[in-house]
Order: sequence, then C-alpha cells, then structure tokens
Amino acid sequence: MSRLKLGILQVNHDRSVEVGDAFPDDAHRFRDLFDAQEQRFTYRVYMTIGGEVPADVEEHDAYLITGSPLSLLDDLTFLPPLYDFIRVCDAARKPLLGACFGHQAIAVALGGAVARRDWNIGIDQIEITASRPWMQPVAKSLNLYQFHHDSVTQLPADCTAYAASTKCAIAGFTKGNHIFTTQAHPEFSDPFMRCVLDYTKPHLSDAEVADAEATLARHNDGPIFADWATRFFGGTP
Repeated sequence: MSRLKLGILQVNHDRSVEVGDAFPDDAHRFRDLFDAQEQRFTYRVYMTIGGEVPADVEEHDAYLITGSPLSLLDDLTFLPPLYDFIRVCDAARKPLLGACFGHQAIAVALGGAVARRDWNIGIDQIEITASRPWMQPVAKSLNLYQFHHDSVTQLPADCTAYAASTKCAIAGFTKGNHIFTTQAHPEFSDPFMRCVLDYTKPHLSDAEVADAEATLARHNDGPIFADWATRFFGGTP
C-alpha cells in the first residue's frame, strides 16, 4: 500500500514541565493515532506556531492543523499566514482536517466566526447529524475528548455542520470533499487528558472540575474518528 503524505501544521509548542516535558507534542500524538491504521503515512511537521507553512500546497496529499491552548481571539502573529494557507487549500480542494484550534482557524479563514463560550472539558458525546462518505464505520454519536473555551459560532459559506452536542452547537463541519473539522481532540489519551486538566485546575471553578472529571469514565471513540480521517485523507468520494 502506498503511503499518504500528510503535512501536520503544529500550532502549539508546550514548554511546561508538567505537560510539555511529560508527553509527546501535538504532531506526535496525531502520528500515534494514525499509525494504528492499516494505511501508512509519511509525515512532515510544520512549526506553524513560528510562522512556518508549506511553500507549495502540492507538497503533500493532505494536511492537518492541530489543536492549541492559544485563542484565535488573541493577536497571534502566525494567524495571517495560516489563514492564507487554509484559503489556498480550499481553492485547490486539497484535503484539510482541523482539530480544535484547527477547526476554529478554518472557520475564521473561510469567513465564519469564533467566540468565547463556557468551558467544555472531558469526554463529550457528539451527535452525528449529517453523514459523509468517509464516515465509515457509521456511528450515530461519538464520545471524544474536549478541551476548549472558544467555539465556532458561525459557519462559513458553503459549509455544513455534521456534529453537535449540548455543550457545542457546531462540533464539526465539512465543505465539499476537501474540508473536514472537529472541535474535539481525537488524539488525546486518558493520561494526557487528566494531566492537562490538573494543570488547568487553578483557572477553573470547583464545579467545572467536577463536571469534567465525571465524564472521564466514558469510553473514547478517537480510533473511530481516526478511521474517518484516514478515509478522508485518501480522497474517499
């Protein structure tokens, strides 16, 4: 089986001892997730947080934008080149997946909107409200790790929401067969989720912590989302 060339745009660089030094970075977590697939990948990581984006959209078969604890609502210097590259991918109809921060960045780059909302932390049950051909195996809902304070509040033109939860009205959207997003973190593991939650507790209320911890006994459907993403990257019609 030929390898898919996947460009990973990393928009986070955690320098904390508690998290960054204890776990692989975002790009490696996604690599671990996809390396469990039968389909093989060749990866190139772009440190987009430092302004690096691919010089040519044809360098890879598909692209992925990672999550980040940063907020699109802040004046981040790497956002303009990232938005430009998202629009290049859209124009070229190059498969592009955005997760969490990536989901929000794609929405804003294509004309949508993001706003601050209540925290959504833990494993959230996402209802699948619209199916796409690459969403195999079929699922009516997915339990996926979440860690976000901002949410997409307005979809770009010609985009369709396919997922929602009680805590996130636009939990994922698509455009044609080339844009696919999720507000979730399919690449998270239970140890990583608990570590990040512990690290964030000083910024949360007791009720928010209790609500998040109560969800962590649920099973995680990240591997199912990985199946979907792999089929999407491969150009399933």
